[in-house]
Amino acid sequence: MPVFVIPYPTIDPVLIEFGPFALRWYALAYIAGILLGWWYIRSLCANNRLWAGAQARPSRTEIDDFVLWATVGIVVGGRLGFVTVYNSAYYLEHPLEALRIWEGGMSFHGGLVGVIVAMIAFARVRKVPTWTLFDLVAASTPIGVFFGRIANFVNGELWGRPTEVGWAMVFPGAGPEPRHPSQLYEAALEGVLLFIALRIATHHFLALKRPGLTAGIFMIGYAVARTIAEQFRMPDAQIGFLPGGLTMGAVLSIPMIVAGTWAIWRALSRRDAGDAAPRA
Repeated sequence: MPVFVIPYPTIDPVLIEFGPFALRWYALAYIAGILLGWWYIRSLCANNRLWAGAQARPSRTEIDDFVLWATVGIVVGGRLGFVTVYNSAYYLEHPLEALRIWEGGMSFHGGLVGVIVAMIAFARVRKVPTWTLFDLVAASTPIGVFFGRIANFVNGELWGRPTEVGWAMVFPGAGPEPRHPSQLYEAALEGVLLFIALRIATHHFLALKRPGLTAGIFMIGYAVARTIAEQFRMPDAQIGFLPGGLTMGAVLSIPMIVAGTWAIWRALSRRDAGDAAPRA
């Protein structure tokens, strides 16, 4: 047993409650992530120094309109990803409960697929440069991930593996063993550290001038950060460890590394980098 265990700061998952209406920290995290991501994308588009001359980019109005598309993609994709990949057996028996998103159960990788579909559809409908939209969303995504992981911590879910480190915590519902606060590890790695890396790429190396480069860096960066965090996080109880001691989160990160590598190669190999970005 560790010499010192940090008490878990039990926080009511409901922030405000008015009769049947309840505002949960989890919902607030999504709202904050989407709104701050929206603001950050607008600031990137307004900074002419980050772009190559007349390179096409979304207008302020297009960014504002895209927020709704992104929100639908995040919620629908995240829920479908959790239902189909992480707990399909349960929801096959209780299909109507798949609609109860307020009870939790969202998948980052599913949300990512949902947003990609939303971006492609929006780019085609509004004639916005597809890869540039990918880059802008990728640069802002760690903001939402950070708030989401903090919400996981507040909810006392997705806890870590048993440990004897001095900062271990005993999570309600996770048994008496002190555990890694893996939600905070993920908030730091997938949120803060990845945001800083992308900020350096866009502002110091001007990655936005090469459409697809920022998106590729994000894909690889998130996959690496998630894989590291998975070494401290308990796998979902209904899935457990996969062959070789892998977890579902780590396995789903492998395609992200492949896709990110291809996106970076594509961005760096294009001779027209710096010209107007092609429109989808």
